[in-house]
Amino acid sequence: MLDKITMYRLVLYFLLVLSLFGFLFQPPVYFGLSLLFILSVSWLTNNLFSRVFNAPTNLESVYISALILALIITPAKSLSDLMFLFWAAVLTQASKYILALNKKHIFNPVAAAVLITSLVLGRSATWWIATPWTLPIILIGGLLIVKKLRRWEMITSFLVFSILFSLNLRFITHTPLFFFAFVMLTEPLTAPTTKIWQIIFGGLVGILFSLKSFTPEMALILGNIFAYLVSSKQKLLLTLREKIQIAPDIYDFIFETKQKLNFVPGQYLEWTLPQRSPDSRGNRRYLTIASAPTEENIRIGVKYYNNSSSFKKTLLSLNTQIMASQLAGDFTLPKDSKVKLAFVAGGIGITPYRSMIKYLIDTKQTRDIILIYINKTADEIVYKDILEYIKVVYVNTSEVGHLNSQMILDNVSDIKDRVWYISGPHNMVSATEDLLKSMNIKHIKTDFFPGLV
Repeated sequence: MLDKITMYRLVLYFLLVLSLFGFLFQPPVYFGLSLLFILSVSWLTNNLFSRVFNAPTNLESVYISALILALIITPAKSLSDLMFLFWAAVLTQASKYILALNKKHIFNPVAAAVLITSLVLGRSATWWIATPWTLPIILIGGLLIVKKLRRWEMITSFLVFSILFSLNLRFITHTPLFFFAFVMLTEPLTAPTTKIWQIIFGGLVGILFSLKSFTPEMALILGNIFAYLVSSKQKLLLTLREKIQIAPDIYDFIFETKQKLNFVPGQYLEWTLPQRSPDSRGNRRYLTIASAPTEENIRIGVKYYNNSSSFKKTLLSLNTQIMASQLAGDFTLPKDSKVKLAFVAGGIGITPYRSMIKYLIDTKQTRDIILIYINKTADEIVYKDILEYIKVVYVNTSEVGHLNSQMILDNVSDIKDRVWYISGPHNMVSATEDLLKSMNIKHIKTDFFPGLV
């Protein structure tokens, strides 16, 4: 289920379910009207700013922000209440365009808007959705979000530090601890993109969240400043230069950019593509960079299926610019060039290895690498011009079956002396990891395959 929808759509569904509690725990008429008001103001404001700044927009993001506001601000019952909702909605959408450097978010839009509105109007968010009665639903939906994003370490760090510093067990059930963690803290555009910084970020925000002198919004805003300082700040508008069909169902897209992208081979970007009617998988994708930092253009490899998303279909007929941001990923080469490596690629999972190998070729580095490249048939093999520089073991499953321990032993004599990298579809990565562990191989690094998000 999680692999069939995007992270944005998952969060949207989760918030829609939670919004049903508004009709139970708040006066139904006031909540319904307030929700409709916030959605309308948010849509109009975002539409205005997207036109002024000529920037692609994501309607799912608009609705997510609006629903969060409706769940943390008490429904309006007076004109002053309505003004609080109005400015919170306006500032939430405006902050995505104004409170940005080099077109990159600095602050969580909802947290920034609520904090500014509270300081000006002297009111505050009540976070009414966080009650013992809603906690089971928040936990179920929240854990699905964290599983989808693979942010377990960050969330654990936040929960541990916030609970330890609160010194009060009622803190767990009588504060917006879990809603804040799962919905606000995980917002991808304002959190660090590498694991170690995510852990520190979670702990820092957790400590601030537990202090009575800080509101949840203040804790997150200070955490966002830290995240901005330690994260990639580039946001690129790319123009398609060339589209090449490199296999029956695989295309290479090569983009031009006026701004140099500073990245490490094996990392990925979030790609946003304007679409009139996106399907349930949305208009954003995380795709691995297939080009090397030494190359002039940015390249991605995309595999197409019979039920490919509207995003992929639109990309195939691209006649406009595409936005790329959120550089991330720890699936990179070890700094020690003497470490022996074994790469396992499943299908389009070859893209990070293409980036790594091309980089090593261009920088004239030599490393001991063996690649096990798994495809259904031989005509799915891509990037042969790059792969000829290393030892490659081709596994075509239609001919020899799935990868097994004997195949590995027959081709890799020093299996325990190597660090094993695995990249590809989620099921393939999980199965290969289990296989390697059954062979008592301990040094394994798996790719967070961005396509799943």
